[in-house]
Amino acid sequence: MGNRIFTYFLFSFAVILLAVVSSCQKDPAVDNPGPSKTSINADSSIVSSPGNFLAVTGTLKVKFNDSVYTFDAARDSIAFINVNGDDENRYFGITAINKEHTVSFGISSAGFAFSNINRGIAGSQLLLSIDSQKPALQLSLSKNYPATGFGNFNLVQYKAANELAKGTFYTFMATDNKANSPYYRVEGSFDLQLK
Repeated sequence: MGNRIFTYFLFSFAVILLAVVSSCQKDPAVDNPGPSKTSINADSSIVSSPGNFLAVTGTLKVKFNDSVYTFDAARDSIAFINVNGDDENRYFGITAINKEHTVSFGISSAGFAFSNINRGIAGSQLLLSIDSQKPALQLSLSKNYPATGFGNFNLVQYKAANELAKGTFYTFMATDNKANSPYYRVEGSFDLQLK
């Protein structure tokens, strides 16, 4: 009995340690991939899972209020992810963080990713900070959304030739989930390539 508990504890500790180590490392090849090199390394192990891709070139533009935040895949980390759970829990989306770790963005939709689809938003988050340690502004999907819904994820192209994903989105985000909190429209576009 005592050996079984010790084995379980040791295994759990090893899994947690591996998760922490893998999530804290970034391959230096991601910062400046060569023209003929496709790199699938990123800040977390989710990108190396089947169906998840790190963009090598291209941009993600996010407009919030009067500002536009541009992520450049040659410099920043932009990943297109697919989360495949059971039949009711399948999602796809984009996640990005700039090289300085002062701006990060993520947006997702339910279902499978394929070209020429327009789906509702399942989740979104925008973090802005002065330094990489403490966010100055956190926005997430507003639970107090307008009558039109949470927004739309329009995927025009997906995995066609060198194109990873191309499309547009808009969503409504808030700083908290209080009933009278204002929501903000956040919109953008993406054009991401594998090479």
